[in-house]
Amino acid sequence: MEDAATSASDSGDGDGGGTRESGEQGGQPKKQRSFWKELPLLIGIALILALLIKTFLVQAFSIPSDSMQNTLQQGDRVLVDKLTPWFGSEPERGEVVVFHDPANWLAGEPTATPNPLQRVLGWIGLMPSSNEKDLIKRVIGVAGDTVECKGTGPLKVNGHALNDTFVYAGNTPCSVDDQGGQFKVKVPKGKIWVMGDHRQNSLDSRYHQQDKNHGFVPVDNVIGRAIVIAWPPTRWNTLPIPDAFDQNLSAAAPGALGLAGAVPLVLWRRHRLAGGPTGGNPRVSSDGTAG
Repeated sequence: MEDAATSASDSGDGDGGGTRESGEQGGQPKKQRSFWKELPLLIGIALILALLIKTFLVQAFSIPSDSMQNTLQQGDRVLVDKLTPWFGSEPERGEVVVFHDPANWLAGEPTATPNPLQRVLGWIGLMPSSNEKDLIKRVIGVAGDTVECKGTGPLKVNGHALNDTFVYAGNTPCSVDDQGGQFKVKVPKGKIWVMGDHRQNSLDSRYHQQDKNHGFVPVDNVIGRAIVIAWPPTRWNTLPIPDAFDQNLSAAAPGALGLAGAVPLVLWRRHRLAGGPTGGNPRVSSDGTAG
């Protein structure tokens, strides 16, 4: 039986002289490109995918200071989820978030000078970008929350004391100083209040209350939530929300407070109209309902 290439070359000859080599008719399959010729294409595709991942999904960041000890150590590399904010999700209490410098918080901090290769790799997300002015802190309060520090603590959110087991060993939850360590603030809409886990070594929301945002970080400045320590391998770990934030820390809404206050009044009125001890009402029968 003739192969497919031979069959394709027979048509239209008209000389009945048998088959010709398929190469004569140009029907021979093209040679596969060598690996070295395809390598630039593969690298290009990989770079595009890396750039898309960095832009929309996950980005690596390097930890430059000790402000988040012991949760994060200087030199750790964390992966930050950038996808969730695209769907309208806002930061939650207890999350570790990376955000753009909101009001020149990093003024005076040394800036690294990467070499050209580091710049390219940082731009596409294959290594942390060293020239972006970003910070990493823990979210303590969200819109509507009242956050308070008195003395050495505990830190309170809406009147609830946090069991700050994640705070750096030897630190107190609150700092006793007159530069911002003692405070009581209410978080406005569209903002968050952030603090470092190394409380006595973190220039966070507490110490920027005189800036244009009064120490709050605009939600729009948040790049994403740090979800895992990816490097070094000995430090690999996830970054869950601490149990201290599992309790109901929400502020009571004014509407809810009004409803709670109205319930006893309504019950008293129903009882009165039904002819209770506070006096009867001849317009309503004893087996009827008021309202």
